[in-house]
Amino acid sequence: MEIVKTNSSKWVRTTFPEKIDFGWQDGYGAFSVSKSSESAVIQYIQDQQNHHRTKSFQEEFVDFFNKYGIECDKNYIWK
Repeated sequence: MEIVKTNSSKWVRTTFPEKIDFGWQDGYGAFSVSKSSESAVIQYIQDQQNHHRTKSFQEEFVDFFNKYGIECDKNYIWK
């Protein structure tokens, strides 16, 4: 993830000179999905902008953790 963040930040700043101050947040997370869910994930990504008009990323993230029984300290995640 560190390499992805480094390279993508460099690409954004090089491709979009007006974004010279672009940078990712300090932390990161990675999730995997099964091949059988691939089309659902693609559809989610394509509709993400519209989807987040009704539910924030933060709300969705916490809901995801709760759904799968992962302990989630919102104060830690959003500091």
